[in-house]
Amino acid sequence: MLSTLYPWIKALHIMAVISWMAGLFYLPRLFVYHVERGQEAQGMAGIFETMELKLLRVIMNPAMIVAWLTGLTLAAMPWVLDTGAIWPYSKFIALIGMTWFHMWCARRRRIFALGENTLTGRNYRMMNEVPTVLMVVIVLSVVVKF
Repeated sequence: MLSTLYPWIKALHIMAVISWMAGLFYLPRLFVYHVERGQEAQGMAGIFETMELKLLRVIMNPAMIVAWLTGLTLAAMPWVLDTGAIWPYSKFIALIGMTWFHMWCARRRRIFALGENTLTGRNYRMMNEVPTVLMVVIVLSVVVKF
């Protein structure tokens, strides 16, 4: 049964990861614009807050949950992981980092909503590189299987 479901679970996993990564790339960029342009016009801060909230709750959170569930399902299939290799562990560590970054973004969104942001656009631009580095580690781990 699992071998029949494997390609479907893997396809769903890939789609969820793509959606999650898109959000992880875009939300910090919204934070940059929120800091740098959010006060220029009346109501702009509110527009950014709505965009950030919907991106997080409607796209990123469900995508992260589906990515985790399908990933754990794939990992439970005995022929998928080579536990003697390094790649499953490097992928898992990068995945923990991605989940931490997701939670960091969610916290920053709440701080914006409270009007207590103290970070600059430059800070958010630098943090925007974190998911890229993690993506590189994950893709190399899965494809190269070192």
